[in-house]
Parts: sequence; structure tokens; C-alpha cells
Amino acid sequence: MSSSQAPLSPRGAAEDEGAARSDGVTGGTVFSYGEAGYWDARYVEEGGAPYDWYQRYAALRPFVRRSVPPASRLLMIGCGSALMSEDMVADGYREIINIDISSVLIELMRKKYFDLPQLQYMQMDVRDMSKFPDESFDSAIDKGTLDSLMCGVEAPLSAAQMVLEVDRLLKPGGVFMLITYGDPSARIPHLNQPVCNWEIILYILPRPGFKGKARRSVFDPVPLTENGRLPDGYIPEDPDSHYIYVCKKVHGLQG
Repeated sequence: MSSSQAPLSPRGAAEDEGAARSDGVTGGTVFSYGEAGYWDARYVEEGGAPYDWYQRYAALRPFVRRSVPPASRLLMIGCGSALMSEDMVADGYREIINIDISSVLIELMRKKYFDLPQLQYMQMDVRDMSKFPDESFDSAIDKGTLDSLMCGVEAPLSAAQMVLEVDRLLKPGGVFMLITYGDPSARIPHLNQPVCNWEIILYILPRPGFKGKARRSVFDPVPLTENGRLPDGYIPEDPDSHYIYVCKKVHGLQG
């Protein structure tokens, strides 16, 4: 990767929590993480080489299997060139609808997985998934797409549009699994849109290769305060941990 390129994941870019900033910025270079043109150019250059953001499926499997049954109709948000969907099919998952904003990537993946009927690929912007009817999915997984939007144009609006669309598409009792580098102070406000009602369970997973000593099991949920924050004094062992929000869609509106 040349020094002028953006990082493969948006973690190194600045998040835009206000509407004034226009794009993610790394080292003085502007990258439009929320725009199709950026990703089309990226995938033309890389040729769709496999790349999994944050964690591979092997590390995420215990959390996924606990919350997402293999018979689920699953929406994979911002699938990119990750191997996660392929690995999930090998693990018994039967129907995964993969969407991505890049038409270049979608064509590459359709050709790659033409012989796997369990995988479907559609070009789509997660902020507008109107091609899908309401309550048409049992589960949805995002690994890095919300993070990309948070480094793009009008980040709070983009995040709200995405979360509202995911909420619309999930059946009551459906699960939205968000895998992100954002801690609760940065992600819970975006999940708690006014019309959404989630039951949220949080897990914290050290980054791959972390050598520090764990004080707790990663499979134990981390409690959240009433305000959706980590408990006072709680500091993850790995400062670059990944956060897994398991959000269950509950009947009725938030009080």
C-alpha cells in the first residue's frame, strides 16, 4: 500500500461527528469512504483480493452462532471482499444476501461465488435499501460499514439513515450485529434512533494478535450503564479492541 492510500479500514481516519466536515482525513489526504467512486477505484486497483476488516469469522463465530441461527435470512452489510460470508456458508448458513455500494466489487464477487447459491450479491447503498420490503430479514451483520460512514460526508445523518433502514428490514425479534472499533460513547447514540427499540448486549474482543493478559473472558457480556456507556473505571485490556453490539429488535417504540 502506498503512503497516499487510505488505510484498508477506516480506523486510521478521523470521524466526522458534525455536518461541517465532508470526508475522512488521514495524513492530510481526503478520502470519501461513504462514496461509491472511492470504493470502485479501490477494488479496480486491488482486483477484489480477499480482505477481512477487524476480525475473521473464526474469531467471531461464537458470537454469531449464539445470536444468528444458520437458518436465518441474513443481510451482510457492506460485504466488501471479505471471506466472512464464504466461511459462514461453510459453517452451515443457508441464505446470505450481501450488499455493497461498489458495483465493481459486486460483479467481482458474483463471478467468484457463482457456484454458491447460498450467497447473493446486490449493489446497494445501506442508507437506502428500499429494494427490500419491511421486515424481510431475520438478522443483519455489519463489520466496518458504519465506521466508514462515520468518516464520510454528513456522518451523523448517514449513520441514522443506515440504522433506520436496518431496523425497518428486521423482523420483530431480529438481530443486528454491529462489529466496530467505536466504543459505546461513540456508537450507542447512533444506534438509539428515536423510532428504534433495541435490547443491546455488548462484547469486547481484543484485536487479532493482541499479546496482553486478559482479565476476563471475551464471551462474558460487558454491562452498560443506563446511559449506554461503559461502567466507570472500565478500561479494555486492549486499547484497540473491537466492540460487538448484539442488538435485538423489540416490539414497540422506545420509551
